[in-house]
Amino acid sequence: MSPTYAAPPPGHIPLDGPYYDLLRPGMELPRQPGVTLDSGLCAVYQALVGERLALVQNRRLCAEVTGSPEPLVSPGLLMALSVGHTTTVSRRVIANLFYRDVRLLRPVYQGQTLETSVRVVAMRDARPRPDRPPRGMVLVACESTADGAPAITYQRCPMLPTEGPDLPGFSDDIGSGAATDHPTGGIDLSACAELVPYDWRLDLLGQPDAWEVGTTVADPLRDYIDNTPALGHITHNLAFVHRDAEASPYQRRLVNGLQVAGMAQASLSRVLHGMAAVVAWGYCNHTGPVFEGDLLSFRHTLLGQVSAAGGRLRAVRTEATAHRDEDPSQVLDWTLAAVTP
Repeated sequence: MSPTYAAPPPGHIPLDGPYYDLLRPGMELPRQPGVTLDSGLCAVYQALVGERLALVQNRRLCAEVTGSPEPLVSPGLLMALSVGHTTTVSRRVIANLFYRDVRLLRPVYQGQTLETSVRVVAMRDARPRPDRPPRGMVLVACESTADGAPAITYQRCPMLPTEGPDLPGFSDDIGSGAATDHPTGGIDLSACAELVPYDWRLDLLGQPDAWEVGTTVADPLRDYIDNTPALGHITHNLAFVHRDAEASPYQRRLVNGLQVAGMAQASLSRVLHGMAAVVAWGYCNHTGPVFEGDLLSFRHTLLGQVSAAGGRLRAVRTEATAHRDEDPSQVLDWTLAAVTP
């Protein structure tokens, strides 16, 4: 049971916060400006991550497959924007502990406007330790709309420092992320199949490939990650650690994890023939820090698949490794549900 807690004065979100002890369950965070998803924004994102989904890149093919006169907006860009919008709660983030129940509810096309709301659901004080300042975990519910209609829903759980010397005493049950030992990476393929548009002509994306469940494919194309502040700027990401090296525990700017995920999605689209979109995440663990200039490699494991809307929905585990010294280290362990012919 959470303690009685006096709400901060209306609008009391300091420019250098909010801090953990200034939040409370039920609180709505101020909304960031909505973003109209035009071709310029999509081109910048493509330059940053190497986006190559056919329905994002090819207006004619997108019209034939989906019936939309405008190209699809990359699911990676949508999530980067949505998460960037939610950093009104996590400017001072120490770590993002998990994402949960990520669902891309419907396709979003160029010309639509994305807006995001953020609400505190639960809070839990971290166990005090003498070697670090007090901190706590904040579970927030996030919803993005496209032209006013629900488009993305999920929960995320940042850890934040307190402004004052004392913890407020919250002890809510915040749960955890998706189970990493789940056979399809925390993804219910049968339920998520309902998110695949029934009227898409997925057969126009080519013949189904023969990738077998349980096998892993390593992408031979490695890539450097650079120009990393740009993604933060275009997605309104306010987290200090992505802008200011002095705010980072590594004394180096941390790369936005959504840029790593975007490059991983681009890699998966090179491996997964005819990949159309992503409709859900299972878990997304940023297992190590990423810095400007890191060389990244990717490997993908097919965990399972079901039929969906004339094509297939596939659960894939995608891993990224950073090669910056003699001892490469894993930096991303992510499961997602991808739509293919």
